[in-house]
Amino acid sequence: MRLIAALAMSLTLLGACARNETVEPPVELGDFKLGFAVVVADGVQKVPISRDADPEDWKRVLKESLDARLKRYEGGKFYNLGVSVDAYALAPPGIPLVVSPKSALVVSVTVWDDAAQAKLNAEPEQFTIFEGLDGETLMGSGLTRTADEQMAALSFNAARRIERYLADNPQWFGLPPKPGRAAPSAN
Repeated sequence: MRLIAALAMSLTLLGACARNETVEPPVELGDFKLGFAVVVADGVQKVPISRDADPEDWKRVLKESLDARLKRYEGGKFYNLGVSVDAYALAPPGIPLVVSPKSALVVSVTVWDDAAQAKLNAEPEQFTIFEGLDGETLMGSGLTRTADEQMAALSFNAARRIERYLADNPQWFGLPPKPGRAAPSAN
């Protein structure tokens, strides 16, 4: 009985947590201004247990998230992003507490200096993105979210992760490198 009460209390507390899809204030990105964000999903791989998603939908929702997050920077130079949707898993409904799959997205990012027509990262940087844990996803987002809602949450988190990647490389945008980080070579 105590175990059930503790579990119920935990679920209630987690259920009270709202999804964190607020956009934080911009970070320092120097002269960064988003030119183009090109999203491709031609070779996207679906994990076998995943719900289906159209590659065109991935391109659209991820582009919208990138624009919403990165178009707010008004630096003096244009930079372009090439983003490839490599793989995804959209959690199907499962059995709570027994099978509760989580959703994930794998993307690769290339950053271009528009004026120099040069890549800033020699090789694409790959990220694995998860929805995050909140009251809705504790027992698996397949139970509480539609495929479209899962795609939106993953795209939001991907745009946030890409913004953090840009901030981790301030030397690309006319700022001093972060202490202890070697500047990546550009091609």
